[in-house]
Amino acid sequence: MFGYIRINEAELRIRELDLYRSYYCGLCEDLLGYHGRLSQLTLNYDTTFLALLLTSLYEPADEIRGEGRCIAHPLKKHSFSRNTYTKYAADMTVLLAWYSSRDDWEDERKLRGLVVSGALRGAFDTVCAGHPEKAAHTARCLERLRELEKQGEGATADETGACFGGLLAEIFAYEEDAWAPALRHMGFYLGKYIYLLDAYDDLDRDAESGSFNPLLPVRKRMVETGDDFDGYMRSLLNMLMASCCRAFEALPIVENVDILRNILYSGVWTKFEEIYAKRTGTGADAGSSPDEDPGPADGEDAVPSAAEDPGPETEPGEGPGQSRETTV
Repeated sequence: MFGYIRINEAELRIRELDLYRSYYCGLCEDLLGYHGRLSQLTLNYDTTFLALLLTSLYEPADEIRGEGRCIAHPLKKHSFSRNTYTKYAADMTVLLAWYSSRDDWEDERKLRGLVVSGALRGAFDTVCAGHPEKAAHTARCLERLRELEKQGEGATADETGACFGGLLAEIFAYEEDAWAPALRHMGFYLGKYIYLLDAYDDLDRDAESGSFNPLLPVRKRMVETGDDFDGYMRSLLNMLMASCCRAFEALPIVENVDILRNILYSGVWTKFEEIYAKRTGTGADAGSSPDEDPGPADGEDAVPSAAEDPGPETEPGEGPGQSRETTV
């Protein structure tokens, strides 16, 4: 369920692309430095975005920039940027990767999941000790998600997506400060987007294998009524990202803002367009992603009220906007 929050490389300037890669490499360096060489296998675009977002918001004074070689780039030096937030992103990468690997083994008996979860166990325990609240919240959300998935067609895409959104909401909120509500709001809707896009990607495989997928009954109903399921998914995901982007625009980010907007308004749609084109036999539908969303309209709150925001006490699967955003 990782790899969807990526850049649109073609739309970035060379300087911006180099800077993005420096944080990607910095995250990789922190994985190696704090959690060992095997943890570098968990490196992904999603937590690179988290590292870049928090770095841009908080502008840490402890940032270290340099150049070096690695196994992936043994002949040519590459730039890296490391700080408090790349370290935090490395910790969250290990936390999420361990649970993902464990689920691969327990749910599908994938040998790789058993091997990776075993190899990461020491790093996972270290992260849990360093971030007990984040670790406990993640465990509760994933346990609730497992319970929902065991219900089969009784669990809706709205419930399961909101459960994963609640998980990511807490990970995005680095600390309890003025920006935590907006960060949680971002994380919630981005997490919901990731979960539902992953389900959309896996539809045919899950239908063939009989695995749980909350979108299967939705597609079945829409096919029976002659409705456009793929167009519905585009609109649904568009609404989720619009909510995420409105919260982002409420943050006082100046540094790297063009890179972050590239990811949120364009990059996240690259994988969707690949899936959509494959499923429908068509190319990208120009103008369908929220690239032109200017953020909140005049007089509209960019950050939800306390009643809407998935705060730290929100139960998994009971985040905001479930009935408002989706009716699946």
